[in-house]
Amino acid sequence: MEQTKVEVLTARDVPLGGPRAMTVRRTLPQRARTLIGAWCFADHYGPDRVADSGGMDVAPHPHTGLQTVSWLFSGEIEHRDSLGTHAPVRPGEINLMTGGHGIAHTEVSTPDTTVLHGVQLWVALPDAHRHAPRDFQHHAPRPLRVDGAEVRVFLGTLAGDTSPVRTFTPLLGAEILIDPGATVVLDVDPDFEHGLLVDDGAVRFEHTPLDRAELGYAAPGRTSLTLANASAHPARTVLIGGTPFDEEIVMWWNFIGRSHQDIVEAREDWERASDRFGSVEGYPGARLPAPALPNAVITPRKNPARA
Repeated sequence: MEQTKVEVLTARDVPLGGPRAMTVRRTLPQRARTLIGAWCFADHYGPDRVADSGGMDVAPHPHTGLQTVSWLFSGEIEHRDSLGTHAPVRPGEINLMTGGHGIAHTEVSTPDTTVLHGVQLWVALPDAHRHAPRDFQHHAPRPLRVDGAEVRVFLGTLAGDTSPVRTFTPLLGAEILIDPGATVVLDVDPDFEHGLLVDDGAVRFEHTPLDRAELGYAAPGRTSLTLANASAHPARTVLIGGTPFDEEIVMWWNFIGRSHQDIVEAREDWERASDRFGSVEGYPGARLPAPALPNAVITPRKNPARA
C-alpha cells in the first residue's frame, strides 16, 4: 500500500517569556496541524549566544491540562516549580513536569551557560487525567548506536530501548544524531503518527527533504521510518510520535482545557493567586500576569480528519 506523503510544517518565530523574551521557532500548534499524537506544542531555540540574547528568564507562570518536556542540546536551565522541585535541565536529560489540575514553574538559564540550544515540548493530557496531581520526572537516557546514528530515547520505545518516564497516552520522543552521509531505518509502531523536527543538517524524512527547523509529519500505518543525512557533518533531529489524540482541546496561553469556561476559570485562579497553582520559591522577581482573554469564545482545536 502506498504511504501518504510526508507533510512539511514550517516554523514561525515567537517571543517567549514576557519582557525579557528570547525568540523561539514554533512548529506546533498551527492551522494545518494541532497535534502529533498527544504532542501539542513544539518550540525549537538556539544555538543562541547568551551574551547576545540574554538567555532564558521565564518568570513564574502556570500550566493546566498538560505535561512539559524540556530537552537541551547545549547550555543549562534552572527549573523551579510549585512542587518544591529545584532541578537543572542539562543536555541529553529529560525533565518532564505534569501540570494536571495546576502547577507553576520558572525556567532560567544558568550563569555558566554560554550557548543555549534545545527544544521545549508539551503533551496534552487526556480528559480522564487532565486534572492529575502535580508531578516531576527526570531521566538521562543512555546513547544507543544503530546503523548510521546515535539515538537517545527520552519517552516511549525505539531501537530496543524504553524510557521509564510515565505518560498518560502512548508516546515516543527521541533525539537522533545521524552520521554524515548515512541512511537510518527505524522500526516503529504502525498505530503511531510521527513528526521529525530537524535541528541541523540536510535531512530527508521518508524521502521528503526537510530544512532546519521544519517538522515533517508522517501519518499512521508505517512499520518503519527512513531518515537520511546528505550533509558532510552529523545531522541532529528530534522524533516525536504517538497514537492519534482524537479529543478536541481548547488551548490558550499556558492552559489546556475542553471549553472556553475551563480557560476562564484557570486564568481567574492564576490572577487571584489561588492555591490551585501554588507558589514558586527562589525566583527573584514577580510572576507573569495572564494576558487579557480574547473578545470571543475560544473554540476547540482538532486535527484534519484522517483519510
